[in-house]
Amino acid sequence: MPRISIAARHVLAGAMALTAVNGAGAQEAFKSFKQLDSTTKMPKLSAFSATGAATATAAAKDIVFEAKLADSEEPLKEGLTWRVFSPISGEDGKLPLVASAEGGGASFQLLPGDYFVNVAFGRAGVTKKLTVPAEGEVERQTMVLDAGGVVFDAVSGPDAPIPANRLRFSIYSSEVREDGERGLVMADVNPDTIVRLNSGTYHVVSEYGDVNAVVRADIQVEAGKLIEATLQHQAAEITLKLVSQPGGEAIADTAWSVLTAAGDIVNESVSAFSTMVLAEGEYLAVARNKDRIYQRAFSVKAAENQDVEVLMKEQPDMGLLSNAELRD
Repeated sequence: MPRISIAARHVLAGAMALTAVNGAGAQEAFKSFKQLDSTTKMPKLSAFSATGAATATAAAKDIVFEAKLADSEEPLKEGLTWRVFSPISGEDGKLPLVASAEGGGASFQLLPGDYFVNVAFGRAGVTKKLTVPAEGEVERQTMVLDAGGVVFDAVSGPDAPIPANRLRFSIYSSEVREDGERGLVMADVNPDTIVRLNSGTYHVVSEYGDVNAVVRADIQVEAGKLIEATLQHQAAEITLKLVSQPGGEAIADTAWSVLTAAGDIVNESVSAFSTMVLAEGEYLAVARNKDRIYQRAFSVKAAENQDVEVLMKEQPDMGLLSNAELRD
């Protein structure tokens, strides 16, 4: 199993301080990172107009909504998307959108009747049924998201940092479906980006580069907390070059194939320099230039980036694959 380092901080921590302190607003903790907002942008407020304006003005009631990450938290001040739906499906089979708003709390004027109210905070959300009575006032509606946040990062080896542009994360549900797959929650998540999720267990896949450096881990998102999860890759960045002598210039127009110790091709490219990230292990670099084939075995160790030179010289028959076999 890969190593995963997790630091849980209460969302009340001011500006992601190292020590959790009491303060107002879980959203303050989220401000210190780029926001990953998956919700559709909407007008600040869109009041419904299902009936004539005069009827709506005469009978509608003012209803105030607020949302919390957890029961013990203060109401969120920003980052929320509110939607109010009619419970009666339209001709398209969907529930008609009655009203919407973005920001923190929301206030809607609603006619007596039944509604579904949804509030979303990133990928976290909750829906409840609301009945607006014909008589009397409607108390403030507080919705508990039961949600938290998670920030991902990864290292190579014990603690070697990885450039952010070489990393990406995907989040899946923890349950495995009948077809053996997991439901995708979010793909291509950048490091140091807050992802807001309902509390629960999620399966995370971290990809370093685009060849075979992949690690997986399960994480637990807790309501009202921001989790910082660091995954550990056993991989390194390798640059291949074909040279006429050690330390010489790389030969252009070289076709490269990289094979595992088992003979599986993991990467192919055409260039003077072939740079890639490979998982720790034993490999064979095969260079083809002007109908000649050259090779070199090499090892990859975690966090030890290196240049691998393949010399242009006659080599003994080592059971190399033919050009046709390499292409296949």
